[in-house]
Amino acid sequence: MATTTDSVPSAEAPTDESESARAAARAGASSRFPYRTIVMGVVGSTVLMLASLGAGGVLVRDPVIGAGPLSWMRFGHGHALTTAVLYVGFALVVWAWVRLGRYALAGRIGTRPILVAAFAWMAPLLVAPPLFTRDVFSYLGQGAQLLHGLDPYDYGPAALNVLPDVVQNVHPLWQTTPAPYGPLFLLVAENIVGVTGNNMIAGVIGTRVVLLLGLAGMLWALPKLVRHLGGRLPVTMWLAVASPMTVIHLVGGPHNDLLMLAFLTIGVWAALERKHAVAVALVTVGMLIKPTAAVALPFLVWVWANHLPGDESLWRRFVKAVTPSLGIFGVVFVAGTWVSLGSVNLGWVTGLQAPQIIANWLNFPTGLGEVAHTLVNLVVGVPVSPFVTVARALAWVALIAVMVWQWWKARHGGREAILRMAVTLLAVALFAPPTLPWYLTWGFVIASAFAWRRVHLAVVVAVSVFLVLVYYPTGEQSLYDWWFIVGVIAASVYAAASLLKPDPLGLIAVWRREPVTRARDDTPDEPGEQVAPEGPPTPTTRARS
Repeated sequence: MATTTDSVPSAEAPTDESESARAAARAGASSRFPYRTIVMGVVGSTVLMLASLGAGGVLVRDPVIGAGPLSWMRFGHGHALTTAVLYVGFALVVWAWVRLGRYALAGRIGTRPILVAAFAWMAPLLVAPPLFTRDVFSYLGQGAQLLHGLDPYDYGPAALNVLPDVVQNVHPLWQTTPAPYGPLFLLVAENIVGVTGNNMIAGVIGTRVVLLLGLAGMLWALPKLVRHLGGRLPVTMWLAVASPMTVIHLVGGPHNDLLMLAFLTIGVWAALERKHAVAVALVTVGMLIKPTAAVALPFLVWVWANHLPGDESLWRRFVKAVTPSLGIFGVVFVAGTWVSLGSVNLGWVTGLQAPQIIANWLNFPTGLGEVAHTLVNLVVGVPVSPFVTVARALAWVALIAVMVWQWWKARHGGREAILRMAVTLLAVALFAPPTLPWYLTWGFVIASAFAWRRVHLAVVVAVSVFLVLVYYPTGEQSLYDWWFIVGVIAASVYAAASLLKPDPLGLIAVWRREPVTRARDDTPDEPGEQVAPEGPPTPTTRARS
């Protein structure tokens, strides 16, 4: 990822004749679309959609399949078969995404093919059952509560005595749990349920369509962020939009993080453009959708302070920036809560504790607590909860220290402040319980606008694949199915290695009965397309404050 040391030559500005020749060749090659790669991903997402009818987050009472001739997909060997087919579709999407990434890093394609690919891969998933999660059913259940006069911050969806299909599809864990989401998102969910009623299929599709507005906001903001933060737009779009984390989790899920990320990215751009009041207002709105957006606000204050005249001390500039920031935050917070709930109901703040009932080792401190319990339990039988509770408490202390340190390091504003913001968002996702896979998109999307080194992108590929597969397609966690997790890690590492070197194990060469040295991913997607050699890794532009 981007670092904050001296600048090195930009990837957009070759420094010698050979690099200039490569850039020219790549520019010529980038005019053709990678059709076969895009189609591969479309086939994969279509397979995902079809297999999800049996292996995804299916409805308790399904009006489409129900007890009909296709109901075999949901039981016994039929369910095992559709699950296996679903993973094949996922593998095709990842394979296409990695190929697309190699093309982008080699300069062979621009932004447009990447966006076409992302939209084409998302399209089949718009009508699929929820994938790798059932959260959307909770969204609809909490929106139904608000619609029918129940406070979602006092009751779980089980308190509803109407819309039985909406209620019964909420995961048992959340049936009696207050909503952990911001009031503005509950208003969105209320309006969706007001239109779709008890029709769960329409409710899921309607939620995805609304959340696509968040994707549109991200697409508008990311090119502008790239210009400020020094990244390469094709790589940014590949990382933030075409990634399985966005295509499968945020859209296929779907998850309301997508809507929050729109306000966060546009708000960060506004701050860098010196539109500070707008930035604070937008990020506060994002907080009213997903409360973690609030983490960004203190960093925006430093950006504002550093845009003030430099003839005053940093402390005076900070005071001049934080005072209006607090005022804007207060007005938007109160107004947004009032519009959403009809009162200044702060129950959603205490509702943030609800997700902490999720305990698994994907959350780093929870994992440490479980490891400590396992070791002690070898000697004497003890319950696991004290170990996890103590580990989480220590992690909160460490997280607060990290947040304060990152905030202080951001005091010079500019790119440095935004980079520290992204790091802090990632730290919150990893250390604050619970850690759910799509939470890491909070920091990844902001960080994607910086320059990245190829090896760091390979790590992101591994993490992205891992974070999709650690939950089963039904939405239940697979984290304690150890043999399955070994396979997930192997698949993630192989995907990462494939970004650095096509066919790293020579599997395609063996299948084609060709020497391994010929198994390169430089076959043109279209006859007659000219392909430039990739050459050495492209240098990156490092961000400075």
